[in-house]
Amino acid sequence: MRTNLFIKVVVEHDSTEKPEKLGKELCRNLEKFFVVRTAELSSYAPVED
Repeated sequence: MRTNLFIKVVVEHDSTEKPEKLGKELCRNLEKFFVVRTAELSSYAPVED
């Protein structure tokens, strides 16, 4: 059985860090440490305080 999970993650980061890089790292860790077949960053949006 396979299930798609859509997860929203809010991260705090320096202005020098790119959201794309953070997303790739999160996906890589999901694939490595959990039983995740594939993971991808589909989009991101800045959060205004």
